[in-house]
Amino acid sequence: MDTNQYLEIFIDESNEHLQSINDQLLELEKNPNDLAIVGEIFRSAHTLKGMSATMGYQDLSNLTHKMENVLDGVRNDQIQVDSDMLDIVFDSVDDLEAMVLDISKGGNGARDVSRVVELLQAVELGHVLKDGKEQEDYSGNSDDLQLDEFTRAVLEQSAEQRLNNFQVEVYLNEDCLLKAARVYMVFDVLEQIGEVVKSQPSVETLENEEFDHSFKVLFVTEEEEEEIAGRINKISEIKQVEVSTYSLDKDESQSKSEIEQKQNIKEEDKQELADNEYKGKQTANKTIRVNIDRLDVLMNLFEELVIDRGRLEQIAAEINHLELNDTVERMTRVSGDLQNIILNMRMVPIEQVFNRFPRMVRQLSRDLNKNIDLRIIGEETELDRTVIDEIGDPLVHLIRNAIDHGIEHPEERLAQGKDAKGNIELKAYHNGNHVFIEIVDDGAGIDREKVLGKALSNQVVTREQAEKLTDKDVYELIMASGFSTADIISDVSGRGVGLDVVKNTIESLGGNIEIDSELGEGSMFSIQLPLTLSIISVMLVEIQKEKYAIPLSSIIETAIVKKEAVLRAHNREVIDFRGKIVPLVFLKDIFNVPLELEDQDYYSLVIARKGDKMAGFVVDSFIGQQEVVLKSLGGYLSGVFAISGATILGDGQVALILDSNALIK
Repeated sequence: MDTNQYLEIFIDESNEHLQSINDQLLELEKNPNDLAIVGEIFRSAHTLKGMSATMGYQDLSNLTHKMENVLDGVRNDQIQVDSDMLDIVFDSVDDLEAMVLDISKGGNGARDVSRVVELLQAVELGHVLKDGKEQEDYSGNSDDLQLDEFTRAVLEQSAEQRLNNFQVEVYLNEDCLLKAARVYMVFDVLEQIGEVVKSQPSVETLENEEFDHSFKVLFVTEEEEEEIAGRINKISEIKQVEVSTYSLDKDESQSKSEIEQKQNIKEEDKQELADNEYKGKQTANKTIRVNIDRLDVLMNLFEELVIDRGRLEQIAAEINHLELNDTVERMTRVSGDLQNIILNMRMVPIEQVFNRFPRMVRQLSRDLNKNIDLRIIGEETELDRTVIDEIGDPLVHLIRNAIDHGIEHPEERLAQGKDAKGNIELKAYHNGNHVFIEIVDDGAGIDREKVLGKALSNQVVTREQAEKLTDKDVYELIMASGFSTADIISDVSGRGVGLDVVKNTIESLGGNIEIDSELGEGSMFSIQLPLTLSIISVMLVEIQKEKYAIPLSSIIETAIVKKEAVLRAHNREVIDFRGKIVPLVFLKDIFNVPLELEDQDYYSLVIARKGDKMAGFVVDSFIGQQEVVLKSLGGYLSGVFAISGATILGDGQVALILDSNALIK
């Protein structure tokens, strides 16, 4: 069977199952007696095993099978859940993730897992079996089928019509790969000679292969037992078939308490459950997987449409034709709605980044002998896929810093009157056209004097400059290249080492990072990111005959100031803007724009902000606001100062997009 066409789906679903296993294992560590969690882990592992075997990745399938055996022992109260056992299971999950990663890169998923297999087998064989034998059954298959009122009425009616009510129990071979296909074939045979009334497990569970190797069916037919068993036995990979007459008296053994419990469910609760189930099915039926490359192509096509839209708007304004103006306005509205839909399609929950951190925090806590609780808020917050792909590594570094050099050891925290358990809060939320991510810890905080001492010894600042720095200015020094306050650089992190890379990555995404801290109380790293990087709103300005675009997200307002109002301070030209001294940045000097027009008696200013800092960009004239497509300058021009990209305007001209953060220093 050619499995290449299913490879992409296999990789996606494998990663989903592995992430689910990771999350549920962390929950199991908190609630070791909750067998429902064990069942969820088992189902994910069982599905992954079947998928791997079907695709021909035997090493992946075998390791999952060994892990599944351990989980089965836990589920049957034969293995106790503790940290050592979970460590071994986590190690096996790490190997599974590495194998899936190898497959995604074109490999065959082969990996030496002999060590972790030995550990899993040791856990499996170290328990005492109940009743001296393995318990093979799963999902309650050994229990008698329980009937609701409707099913019971159907069986009573069939008995009155002298039809046979049978319970058919089918056992599949243990090495059966496509169990769902065998179930379908059994149902197909049965429906040719009668009617299937009920199955255990449910049909949905059988379709998802979330059962072991046997299932039961209640069946109404005119045929006899031998005929039914004979037809089913003709299907391959069927180990055994047991057909027995189903007596309605069995159902009477159902406990009264269970019946009363069902009767106590309010009618509105029943309706709510039915509505939720219907909505769930509707959602499942209307969800499809789309390759991100296709969305990129769609986005590129729409970007061309945005450029043409700008051209049409310009032509309509020049001609001033009524019907053309109406058509262009309608096209603008429709394309705006289309733009929102496409951007939303590219948005993915930041949960995809956050969900790797609980496992990482658990491991680092154990390595460093610290007790740390990670709290995640706002994981449903959505970001553009391109931003998601880039933000993961900076967040990993910030959290590792918080664990290693932020949170103190338990004995230190107790001596300071704190709780022995340290807390880290990872929070994401929307605010306007930006997403904010905050990493907050209640650790030692940042020592201002220690940072200044290091900065002076490393000649990052002079003593005169150090005396004028605010607390936030001092905290920003730890993001200087190669700067560290750590006395001993550990293999986990050194607070400050690599933070320059974190800062550069975030600023390359059009965002910024701020640090706030209180000595002895903790620190907060706040990251601001744009929702998307593809289409942005800008203010178009003109410098001589050249056009530039300034992102609206960094603009406070525009202003016109007479030259007499300009002051000088620290050898720079500044203005008094609403009680604040704002330095002027002359873009024509920075970009060496040739002087062709005469100087005017006033300055046209764009007041921009970066955190607490502001600057006034001096331009010749304002053109207006516009949505533009952000295009990369390519590798050859990628290092140009203060230019983040370019865009094509409606008249075909190219306008450079300014990097406001680089200009505000």
